[in-house]
Amino acid sequence: MLISAFSGMDEYWSVGVVLMLERVEPTKVGVEMAMPASPLRIYVINLDRCTERWARMRSQAIQFGLNIVRVAAIDGHSVDDEQRVGFHPRSFYFHNGRTILAGEYGCYRSHLLALETFVLSGESMAIVVEDDVDLNPGLIPRAVEAVSAVSAVSSVKSGGRVIKLANHRKVGFRALASTVHGDVVGRCRHGPQGSAACYIVTRQAALNLLQTMDTMLLPFDVALERGWSTGVETFSTEDNLVEFSPHRRDTTIGKRAHYRAVKPHFMLRITTHWFRVHDQMRRWFYATWACHKMEHLPSSARTQQAN
Repeated sequence: MLISAFSGMDEYWSVGVVLMLERVEPTKVGVEMAMPASPLRIYVINLDRCTERWARMRSQAIQFGLNIVRVAAIDGHSVDDEQRVGFHPRSFYFHNGRTILAGEYGCYRSHLLALETFVLSGESMAIVVEDDVDLNPGLIPRAVEAVSAVSAVSSVKSGGRVIKLANHRKVGFRALASTVHGDVVGRCRHGPQGSAACYIVTRQAALNLLQTMDTMLLPFDVALERGWSTGVETFSTEDNLVEFSPHRRDTTIGKRAHYRAVKPHFMLRITTHWFRVHDQMRRWFYATWACHKMEHLPSSARTQQAN
């Protein structure tokens, strides 16, 4: 299936990128299922060259009865600097204190393509994952319950919400709601938390993110967390709802050595330090005061709050 009709998509054709989708529906490939595949789709961002990653996720989708859609990721290394859309080098340097990695650009635009694909589907909710996580049968019901739980504490009733379901760090986590499965949902007072490997997003949130994040100022995982900037009610689960697969070691974005190579001396990053201090203050306020905590939380969550 080929996607060609979406506002702003002409920019992608100009850099020679073709978005191809492949859907896996377990009930149609001869696999006996106790029940039909889940109606909630999981959009998997996958580079064409990473065939082993896609094969692993496809196999898991069939095993667990999940309806997944492959979104062909943009390879940032195949896009020349002058052909990058929605990107201004000086603005990125101001916010990050370094130049961008090609893999970061590809990752950012690939997530926006996944969100665009979801919006085009007309569905009300979807999960977006990167191809270095392992799927599991409890992912969808637990993620949907997390969305329902935060509805009681959200200050916005429009349905525009995103919940990160996988993070590298959760410092200063503030529990706000809990689900019947025992998952605790909240916000972190300190960040960035790292990773955009798995998140559930509503249609209104996707529309808002596509507008507010059209210009790349930060890596996608950092930008996604900034609900105070995007206007989307943003949360995280205390525990990851997915595990990272062995492919995580073979990152397609960049390793620490690559980041160090593009980072200048400390004194040449003064604007970035100022931005991060200011952003941290806004993050703390967003996590502490921007929504109400539920009165009844699991004992583990109450202990977390007391500390």
